[in-house]
Amino acid sequence: MSFETLGLAPELVRALSDVGYTTSTPIQAEAIPLALAGHDLMGGAQTGTGKTAAFALPLLHRLAQAGPQRGPRKPRALVLVPTRELAVQVSDSLRAYGKHLRLSTATVYGGAGMQPQVDALRRGVDVLVACPGRLIDHLQQRTADLSAVEVLVLDEADRMLDMGFLPAIKRVLAKVPPQRQTMLFSATFEDAIKKLAMEFLRDPREVQVTVRNAVATSVTHVVHPVDASRKKDLLIEILSKRYQDQILVFGRTKHGCNRLAEQIEKAGINAVAIHGNKSQGQRLKALRDFKSGQARVLVATDVAARGLDIPLLPLVINFDLPMVAEDYVHRIGRTGRAGASGEAVSLVGTDEGGLLRAIQRLLKADIALVEVEGFVPSRGIRMGNDNASNGRPAGNRPPRRDGDPRQGRRPHAGGGERHAHAGPKGTGGRGGERRREGAVAR
Repeated sequence: MSFETLGLAPELVRALSDVGYTTSTPIQAEAIPLALAGHDLMGGAQTGTGKTAAFALPLLHRLAQAGPQRGPRKPRALVLVPTRELAVQVSDSLRAYGKHLRLSTATVYGGAGMQPQVDALRRGVDVLVACPGRLIDHLQQRTADLSAVEVLVLDEADRMLDMGFLPAIKRVLAKVPPQRQTMLFSATFEDAIKKLAMEFLRDPREVQVTVRNAVATSVTHVVHPVDASRKKDLLIEILSKRYQDQILVFGRTKHGCNRLAEQIEKAGINAVAIHGNKSQGQRLKALRDFKSGQARVLVATDVAARGLDIPLLPLVINFDLPMVAEDYVHRIGRTGRAGASGEAVSLVGTDEGGLLRAIQRLLKADIALVEVEGFVPSRGIRMGNDNASNGRPAGNRPPRRDGDPRQGRRPHAGGGERHAHAGPKGTGGRGGERRREGAVAR
């Protein structure tokens, strides 16, 4: 469906055309008309489906139709997001879509100086994009006034709850007028999300364009079994073979990501790390270097990578499997976006079988195991209940150690690969390959 048929202001349609957007995505086609009609929304959408525009466009349309404010310019729209990177991304999108409108946007998040944010708020702002923690700081210092908010957006609400922001969210919502339009977007609609919606949304319309914990069908999944002591060598082998690609590598801890980026650099491959201990300036520079191609590899923790928007990223590598299976879905959501094909490669140690089994259960499919010549592990992957997190409900997740997405399939590490097991269609398996006994438990 074209944006012209959705009833958006001509200035918004022109701005979309300026950046090459003419046709809406499914979440936009369903959510925008409902939002323009003034309904509260619950939007279920994974990263990469166009959900930012799904709330940003009707938000900007509403403010533009209402005309300029009289008197001091207080925020009329508030967008709450879980991470600094997502705050910057959403702000950039709002400015791009609203460039033909006389509306101002400000962004507040931790890890940056308070005074520039205070100055921006004092000058007056129409749309405020904020992380809950820093916004609480501004409310306590009375440098932010939310009494004029007409539209409230909770973006990636599931991640905000996962990061422990629920008390901060409730404190913020207590400062926002009850007569408002509220839009909540989440990758999943777990019980905690539904409870939040029932408390703060009025008769919401639900728009769900993705199956819960669904992954893009254009992503090929593969596991390389490897001894833990040789993971780094196998990773560098893969990176050396994929020298033309930008690659996102996930580690489990901040220290591990730092060490891994240094080891990749020593191998002659430009790499940067991004995690919660990095300053905001360091994180933004790392992301700029990666997007520009100056750094070919970005090593990241789960929390730091949430909300990253990297167009046409061909490959995501899990150096460590996530402790929570749902985080696998978020990780590989960085690739295979907007219909493009992508690859998700996991380097799995022999003692990570429990984590792998939990991921396969979540996906409801096996993942192909491909042994790489020269890196065949000393023993098979143990798929028993040896991992304490195996099958753990989402509400009992282990504490975070980090505070706060082409055409064709190519070999991952050069010749000599052996398919130890072939999963069903859509998981990267190939029919007719021999199974390595005990490699995969269904």
